[in-house]
Amino acid sequence: MTVNAMGTGRQPRACPLLIAIFMLLLSVHLVKTASDYDPYTTLGVSRSATQAEIKRAYKTLAREWHPDKNKDPKAEDMFIKISKSYEILSNEERRSNFDRYGQMDENQPFGQSQHHGFRSFHNSFYFDESFFHFPRGRDFADSKYLLHHAQFNSEVLPDSHKRPYLIKVTSEWCFACIHIEPVWKETVQQLELLGVGIGIVDMGYERRLANQLGAHRAPSIIGLVNGRVTFFHQAVVQEHLRQFVEDLLPHKLVEKITDNNYLAFLDGWHVENKPSVLLFDQVPIFPLLYKLTAFAFRDYVRFGYVDQGDTHNTRLLRQFNINTYAPTMLLFKEDTEKPVDIIQARGMKRQIMDEFVSNNKFLQVPRLVNQQIFNELCPVKQFHRRRKYCVLLITGEDQAFLPSNKAFLDFASANKKEVLRFAYVYQRQQQPLCQALLLSQFSVTPQVVILERRSQAGKVLYRSVSGGWNGSEEDKYHLHEQLELLQKDPTYLNSEATLPELNNEMAPLFIVRWMDAAYDYILQIYDDLLYSNWREMMPILSLIFSALFILFGTVIIQAFSEPGENKPQKPRPKEQPQTEDDASSRTSTSSRPPKKDFVEVTELTDITYTSNLVKLRPGHINVVLVLTNASKNALLRKYAKEVFSFSGSQTLHFSFLNADKHCHWMPSLLHSASDTAEGEDPLEEDEDLDYIGHVLALNGHKRYFCLFRPVFTGDNSKDFSCETSFSDRKRNSRSRSRTSSHSRSRSHSREDGASPKKVSSRATSIEVHHKLDRLGLWMERLMEGTLPRFHVPAWPSLDETTKSSFTYC
Repeated sequence: MTVNAMGTGRQPRACPLLIAIFMLLLSVHLVKTASDYDPYTTLGVSRSATQAEIKRAYKTLAREWHPDKNKDPKAEDMFIKISKSYEILSNEERRSNFDRYGQMDENQPFGQSQHHGFRSFHNSFYFDESFFHFPRGRDFADSKYLLHHAQFNSEVLPDSHKRPYLIKVTSEWCFACIHIEPVWKETVQQLELLGVGIGIVDMGYERRLANQLGAHRAPSIIGLVNGRVTFFHQAVVQEHLRQFVEDLLPHKLVEKITDNNYLAFLDGWHVENKPSVLLFDQVPIFPLLYKLTAFAFRDYVRFGYVDQGDTHNTRLLRQFNINTYAPTMLLFKEDTEKPVDIIQARGMKRQIMDEFVSNNKFLQVPRLVNQQIFNELCPVKQFHRRRKYCVLLITGEDQAFLPSNKAFLDFASANKKEVLRFAYVYQRQQQPLCQALLLSQFSVTPQVVILERRSQAGKVLYRSVSGGWNGSEEDKYHLHEQLELLQKDPTYLNSEATLPELNNEMAPLFIVRWMDAAYDYILQIYDDLLYSNWREMMPILSLIFSALFILFGTVIIQAFSEPGENKPQKPRPKEQPQTEDDASSRTSTSSRPPKKDFVEVTELTDITYTSNLVKLRPGHINVVLVLTNASKNALLRKYAKEVFSFSGSQTLHFSFLNADKHCHWMPSLLHSASDTAEGEDPLEEDEDLDYIGHVLALNGHKRYFCLFRPVFTGDNSKDFSCETSFSDRKRNSRSRSRTSSHSRSRSHSREDGASPKKVSSRATSIEVHHKLDRLGLWMERLMEGTLPRFHVPAWPSLDETTKSSFTYC
């Protein structure tokens, strides 16, 4: 009993020791295996090799060890090893990490991601939980679908405008990815034959691309059409994936055709400028293969579908003698009664359909509606190819041009040659092109021009066919003779021009493009809100609420604050006499620089009076100049010059009032202010009632104004001594003694020409010109807030009838 007890107690002590020895040997072997891997040795290049040398070595080894060419059992493993080595050395960041730390990427050594899950053995003996898992090897068939960031942006995104892409986002340790793998493979085999693009993104190696796609978890399935990303959110079954791809395509790619609408559909080539294709099949719904073909050629061909089992299509089937036992495709151009090409096959394949449509992308005589069609019909001359000539008919779209256009079509159908391309253009729609070919002359009759493109920049050699084009037999013979001469002597084209880019006549309106973009954006937001978790949506929601807070906070602050009026007023400096040059210098140096190179001056009328004064926003001031029809031009030019330095302010508005139209407004305003004035009277010294050149700063919200009043000086502008406001003049008048000498000086000033009623025409023009000379100084004081303010109980109306005491007109 004792021996058994001792034996039983010793066994547990031996097991941990054996396990530790085994784990130590295994880890040393794994560390040695990881350290033995060297991408430089795999590719056979030195550590100082350039990117060109690395790429050259990779191509050579990949060609040698490709499993399709090399039957060695180790060829597949060697090819994967070569590809992985090239991924490391072709990326400067990964290559730098490997050179410094022996790591394959930014965080993990190669051994951790490919063979085992431990950290550096020399630093610590550490095992993470992934050590006891075995990574699944990626199927070699998936390697051809792997997408890289640069490849996606340069190839896949542009190609998504021609065919949809189905992209799977996966990772190395994704067990859910293993679960959907069989369904994914079956779906890929079917959709790839139909022309759907397939892609796989590994989040472990292409984190940047996964972030660009918005994929933050694996597995994720993404649809890509026209550069727009759409996530798949249903159960991963083959039917759902197929329907998902079909829903990615735009609507109305294929039109359903019956006996009632087939004539209108075929006649649509006049407006759409495209051939028409009809597919006859016995299934009631549009086949996905046909939709994919229509999406690829939607810019060139119109597609219609005819259900052979529908009873409403018997006349259509009988007219074109359709075989009901196999799908049939008919392609129509200008002739709607007879197709130009037919294919019929039980197993319609994508390659056959693409070749059938691509050979008939254009009408026999297409119309040049954009630059893309012009580039394809009339390609640039290349030295290793034969010359291509474009015979262009410049015509009109009215009914009077139809016979000549039909004659040109008949001529083109009878003279088909590889080196000739026939087209026509509407002169009204493509005026820049026609002016360059017709030497800026608007032609009333159709003209034929033969041209050859020489460069992508628009340089062409051309020659206009003399006599115009009326569609007569003589015109056809003459054009045929010109074309024969051209093929014998290429120097026949003796004129040279640079053509502008064609207008895109088929481009949708701006409002349509904006609505489509808004619709896609709303769908994307709805999809994100419906399927994304709140952790992923927090940055977007935070940004939205921050923007709304800033927006409404700014509006509230601006609504309840009055900039410039709540600031403490600076002490009024002692005024000193200044010259005109000093005043202009002060204005230019101390004023805020304007934001525009002109001053917007609005006339106060019955329409603009309420918005520009009565309902003016708080803190905003309207600076109004009073003028007449005779002084309007001179005063407005001087006014704009004086206030230009202040036009950059957002709170100042500039207007003018025509005293000839509204002669009662100014007296009414001053009288209303004199009734409420406590110490200063705006009507003082205003017996002549001449308001031409007066400037008022009106605060519509607080109902007060500041007044600039000029002094008339006549010819001698140097003696110009008007005060910047009537309040300054009143203070100066108070400082003088009220004696008879004061009265004599005032009488003397009137006799010298101060009164506008007793001066010559020359003196009056100069006087009007100098009325606003010191307006800049007055504007400076207005901005400082040191001008006196005159309050009014209410703003008078422009059409208000005043008392006879203020009649001035």
